[in-house]
Amino acid sequence: MLLEGKIALIPGASRAIGRAIARKLAQKGARLILPTFDWPDSILEMEEEFRDMQENVLILPCDLRDHIQIQGMISKIQQRFGALHILINNIERGGMPIVHGSYDHPYNHDQWDLEIDTTLKAKWLLFHHCLSLMKRSGPGAVVNISSIAALTGRSGPAALFFNDAYSAANRAISSFTETWAREGAPEIRVNELMLGFIRHRHGEETRGWSILNDLQKQGILHHTLLQRTGSAEEVATAALFLLRDADFMTGSILRMDGGFILGGEEVLAMPEGILAPKNE
Repeated sequence: MLLEGKIALIPGASRAIGRAIARKLAQKGARLILPTFDWPDSILEMEEEFRDMQENVLILPCDLRDHIQIQGMISKIQQRFGALHILINNIERGGMPIVHGSYDHPYNHDQWDLEIDTTLKAKWLLFHHCLSLMKRSGPGAVVNISSIAALTGRSGPAALFFNDAYSAANRAISSFTETWAREGAPEIRVNELMLGFIRHRHGEETRGWSILNDLQKQGILHHTLLQRTGSAEEVATAALFLLRDADFMTGSILRMDGGFILGGEEVLAMPEGILAPKNE
């Protein structure tokens, strides 16, 4: 899919991964819609970065958990650009156990709902209300951003970062990916980018990582085949592949975790077996 002139909706662009994707699509000539809600300091940084692209960038506040606000945003997209070709479904809140602790704490009473409402419900609302405009706009693509929490749950070295509701919500995203691929076809391709430990997302540069002790950090890195965390730029490159180059790919999950999911098992030496001839 040629990206020049395409209209792309990218939530979460005030943070590192969304920003890297937005930057890469802008470099390829796409026009951007960047909804904002919280993280005011990061929003100011984002606005400054895209200030010179005002004609091709629409930044507007929108609580993506609220279908009324989403409908209002889509109306503004239609008025400003007349089309929508790309949705980067990049919104979530995860309750890191090492930061938040148990859901039983009084200050965590709303944490379960927050994780489900952002990580899962908001993604559904965005796709549901964007689909009609996207289908009318011609060939397009959706990338659902998810987490390997869907596979690990709260277990192993990942248990410090992936709480129960966040993990369950990410498992459900894969169901959405397959259902939406059927709904969107043939005009709209829908794929999923499942992320492991990324530097600004569960990795370095997060509050959770900063309070790990050295043994805990090494536990995560040793469980990762590539022995490191990923970068936002690497995520943006993978998203670009799904949008631009994977024209015959829909309903698929691309896992980008440095081998974390595989890292818990060793490849054992081949046994001798019992069938060798006795004269050997």
